Amino acid sequence: MFSPIKPEKIYRQINKQFQDLILSGDLKKGDKLPGERQLAESFNVSRASIRESIRSLEIMGLVESRPGEGNFVKDSNTAIMLEPLSIMFKLNNGTFNDILEIRIILEVEAVGLAAQRISAEDLEKLKALIKELEYSKNEEHSVEIDKEIHYLIAHATGNFLIITVLDAISSLMTNFIIDARKIIIKNINEQGRLLKIHKDVVEAICNKDIEAAKNAMRRHFDSVSESMENENIEDLF
Repeated sequence: MFSPIKPEKIYRQINKQFQDLILSGDLKKGDKLPGERQLAESFNVSRASIRESIRSLEIMGLVESRPGEGNFVKDSNTAIMLEPLSIMFKLNNGTFNDILEIRIILEVEAVGLAAQRISAEDLEKLKALIKELEYSKNEEHSVEIDKEIHYLIAHATGNFLIITVLDAISSLMTNFIIDARKIIIKNINEQGRLLKIHKDVVEAICNKDIEAAKNAMRRHFDSVSESMENENIEDLF
């Protein structure tokens, strides 16, 4: 079942140094990495080892390769969280309610912070998204706008950890239960509450009313729960 322990591979040692440089702040998002030849000389390894390291860093979501430009520290690192989160979710028989509960815990508080901190620019974007949701012609478009609204609210908190965690959870929902999201949107629309709740959230944020914003977000998730009561959501996993 197990294999004998072997000396650590060269590319992993290179990766460790890259990760240490990112953690120390010496490498920042968007920074361009030196070329293969320079890296090979710096590490005193072959260019093949450098290429192997870069490929693994890409898979981890730390580095992106831009054709004709080179390799860069990735601007968004959601993928770093998403892959292990997705695996753990499946291995532990994750359910729709697991995702719903963590979203309630995070997003109710996040919308309160957004009401305090949102910039004028983000507020205008939020108003525009609500208008777009109101006049959306199909469910698929509505689902995408709904996700944008929630992401923008997270962004408005100015808290990187909230933004990253919610973005990863949103991606998890997309990967595992996109059909469930459509059911949610459909059923809440039939109840005539979805648009009203989103408008209430935005109005509270506009008024800097923290408690009203949090209450509106709670009502949103209450509606989600009610909409799923008669659906076999677990069959979608």
